[in-house]
Amino acid sequence: MEYEIIEKKRFVNKVIKLLEYLETNWNHKVATNFYEILIWHINLLQQQPFIGKPTAHNNARSLLITKHNRLVYKISNNKIIILDMVDTRMISTTK
Repeated sequence: MEYEIIEKKRFVNKVIKLLEYLETNWNHKVATNFYEILIWHINLLQQQPFIGKPTAHNNARSLLITKHNRLVYKISNNKIIILDMVDTRMISTTK
């Protein structure tokens, strides 16, 4: 069964900013490659929604997209709600 994908505005805005950054500071090929990897992971998630690891926050799960980017999502009924894209270099290790 395929799950419906719902992308929250926060996620979409972060992806747009990241693609703009890659395009400006690296090149078009790097930005395109990242986008293709992201779409591949979202399609995989649609087929296998529980592949992401559980997080400690509100029943959310996370899936590593690249070594610097993690996708955060929730599963609700037959929907995958993509909440955010997190830069793994910014995650605090202290609690």
